[in-house]
Amino acid sequence: MAGRRTDLFRKGGSPQRVWFLELFFDLAFVFVIERIAMRISEQLGRPGVAERWIGLPELGATLLLLMPLTWMWTFAAWTTARFDPRRPPVQAVVIATMFGVLIMSAALPTAFRGGGLTFAGTYVAIQIGRLLILMIIFRGYELQRAFARELVWFTLTGILWIAGAFAHDGTRVTIWICAAAGDYLAARLGWPAPKLGRQRIPVWAEAPEHLADRYRQFLLIALGQSVLALSLAYTRGLNDLESTSAFVIGFATTVLLWRIYFYRAGQILGEAITASKNPNHLGRVAAFAHWIMILGIVLTAVGYELVIPHPLGHTMPAWAAVILGGPALYVAGRAHFEYVVFARVSRPRIIGVLILIAAAPLMVFLPPLFVLLTAALVLAGIAATDAARARGRPLEAPSPPR
Repeated sequence: MAGRRTDLFRKGGSPQRVWFLELFFDLAFVFVIERIAMRISEQLGRPGVAERWIGLPELGATLLLLMPLTWMWTFAAWTTARFDPRRPPVQAVVIATMFGVLIMSAALPTAFRGGGLTFAGTYVAIQIGRLLILMIIFRGYELQRAFARELVWFTLTGILWIAGAFAHDGTRVTIWICAAAGDYLAARLGWPAPKLGRQRIPVWAEAPEHLADRYRQFLLIALGQSVLALSLAYTRGLNDLESTSAFVIGFATTVLLWRIYFYRAGQILGEAITASKNPNHLGRVAAFAHWIMILGIVLTAVGYELVIPHPLGHTMPAWAAVILGGPALYVAGRAHFEYVVFARVSRPRIIGVLILIAAAPLMVFLPPLFVLLTAALVLAGIAATDAARARGRPLEAPSPPR
């Protein structure tokens, strides 16, 4: 049968609105972000880690665990961008994925110890199960071949994920790196398979406004989680003048992160993708920029949890790396995102990142409260230059790179 099941697809020409199912699914990632932040905090609490600059092994291990979780969110977003989330089969796939995300998140802090099989096994089961269900739904239709191609690759990388769960220490990390790289490269190449060919999913070209909304909402969830982390750290603190000052600066920092994102590129991503000659490529770049910003928000939230209980204590090197590194990573991601929308990068963002990086070694001589204040002042400078540049001018239209 050469056609496709049109009853499951979003209707062409209808508003690309986000439905309640998608917002419900995103609630699971509140738990994901909390687990990621907890893992980073636990690493900083290990003997000898806080006394040195946080190294690639610690951050790399966390990023490795984050990659399959981001794939789960991405495939759910792609599913609801193409298919009508009001249809029971689509709802079943999304809710099953949500359940898997919760199990993976619960196992995340121990994924390199006893929870490895739970983490990897759930990821593989959800990915393969999702594709088998979609192949059954679209049996005899052209989309069955597309899902079959994905199934081939997720079966191959799934073997690596499961094999890594039975390995130990560095061997597990190495195997899982290969598995994560396989997942990414397969998607990048269009899941090529013998007798099935290859085909990249043109989802950004089909639903640019919808996916732009989904990434905006996820970034807002990350910002909301940072507010929660800030508030919880303050309620567990001494509530004295120093902790209250850290709380106020932390809240101002989160507001600045929000302001820097949404003015102005964050408001018109969908328009920029629509105007692009290569919307799928530009959409992938925008998605990557969002994940960088979200990771920066998570690190910033971890910084709040470090500063508020010890505002005038000694700043460990790893603390300075997190407190300043989170905003630096966020601004770097935002600069990349600005290029997606306007084909340029504002000089204040580059200067801001350089200041945050250069200041980090000096911050070990200052209390954590002043390190957090430094980050807030740099962000305030970026936001102020944005406002000054826009004053008296019409709203800038998107001009994506050609």
